[in-house]
Amino acid sequence: MSTADRELSADERRLAELGYKQDLERSWSSFSNFAISFSIVSILTGGLASYGIGLANGGPITMAWGWPLVSFMVLLVGLAMAELASAYPTAGGLYWWASELGGPIWGWFTGWFNLIGQVAVTAAIDYGAAIFTTAVLNVIGFDIGTDRTAIFFVFIGILILHALLNIIGPHLSATINNVSAWWHVGGVLVFVVVLAFFAHDHQSVSFVFTKTVDNSAVGFGGVWFSFLLGLLHAQYTFTGYDASAHMSEETQDAGRGVAKGIINTILVSAVFGYILILAVTFAIPNLDDTLDPEKNGGNPVIYILETNLDPVWTNTLLIIAAAAQLFCGYASVTAASRMLFAFSRDGAVPGSKIWSTLTAKRVPANAVGFIVFFAFLLLVPSMLVPEDKFLTEYAAATSVAVIGLYVAYGIPIVLRLRHGSRFHTGPWQLGRWYRPIGVIAVLWIVIISVLFILPTDDKGYPWNDEFTWVSVNYAPVTLVVVVGAIGLWWFASARKWFTGPKRNIGEIEAELSG
Repeated sequence: MSTADRELSADERRLAELGYKQDLERSWSSFSNFAISFSIVSILTGGLASYGIGLANGGPITMAWGWPLVSFMVLLVGLAMAELASAYPTAGGLYWWASELGGPIWGWFTGWFNLIGQVAVTAAIDYGAAIFTTAVLNVIGFDIGTDRTAIFFVFIGILILHALLNIIGPHLSATINNVSAWWHVGGVLVFVVVLAFFAHDHQSVSFVFTKTVDNSAVGFGGVWFSFLLGLLHAQYTFTGYDASAHMSEETQDAGRGVAKGIINTILVSAVFGYILILAVTFAIPNLDDTLDPEKNGGNPVIYILETNLDPVWTNTLLIIAAAAQLFCGYASVTAASRMLFAFSRDGAVPGSKIWSTLTAKRVPANAVGFIVFFAFLLLVPSMLVPEDKFLTEYAAATSVAVIGLYVAYGIPIVLRLRHGSRFHTGPWQLGRWYRPIGVIAVLWIVIISVLFILPTDDKGYPWNDEFTWVSVNYAPVTLVVVVGAIGLWWFASARKWFTGPKRNIGEIEAELSG
């Protein structure tokens, strides 16, 4: 039945007002919308896989004080985004908001920053999942080893698995993400109980809240600057909640459900994530050994579990974490493919017709393949550096994800501030609080974007006598090259033909929407 032959639902009517037909299947509940963002934030993924970044930069104080600091600042960013998502519930999300509020050039750069961040965060998530999954495969008898080559092949297998599951259909996607949300909550509780009652040794409260590690690299600022660099751990964990916005066209009562999905994801992740991080930090057996790459095998959390728990508990927690990370990577591919679908629908990506094509089940299968392939390419450099430099390369991948996504988050917030009272809010709004919340959110994004392009290894700075290229943070290089390319593309060509979102609704449907 065509749209013209039936009455539009409220969601379809609002989408028609924004210029789009209901192409994707709108079968997701508000809980499913929350579940996908919660699954991508995945405290059992970012909180554990990148734990070593925070512990090595600042030490236990980064875990104890950095997490609540970042949680609060991220909540402000999320509140500002939620208001925009409520006003403009489209799959394009961030770049659509920027185009609407600032014009095509703003939408162009926002969209590309968002796409870069989506690819990078998918790569980082699935590589982190590969580390834990490889450990589990060895535990259950596959004996494939835990070296970098084994992990990379598991990483490839996970990417392929996530692509296939995404292509099957949207109903499975919603179900998997609903299960994932409960798995994460239950998994954190199991982690906390096991570490609290079955760990052989525990650190003191003083150790967790006051112990420091000075690894500021740049040679100034001391432990406090190191602490700031270590915030990448928490900030990377709090990425991907824009997934709620990208699933707008598949969510019922999107004007409210999407906003609540973003906010609830941050709040629940902040509370349960802090409990998890504290439990792991209290269970550190020996700080120096935990930070030693030759002893921790590349992941401090796995070292803590294997050293401080009996094998049965270690294996149980590894399975819980690995499953959560697989859920997370799956959800990331889902959200990223929807963003690429929407961006391609408006002609912004080379081969747009390919990436915006839907299968019979209304799934952007080609977009799924695009995301998975480029996520794979981004982590290829991790195979070209010495084993002991893995954490440096992984930190660079997380930096690209954080900066790409948060710049994309920040641009529409700036444009909303510029519009002031002229902005037409949706059913969920901040009222007069939009300005202070938006200003602080933008300032935070500027701060972290500067912090996370800095090397976390002191040998990554040219003025160090022991400077090596493998210690350099390649995040700024990656961003400069990619952003420079899309900038040149804009001024040389795209500005002549990219006009922002292309409405695809016909005249009859437009009349119905009115």
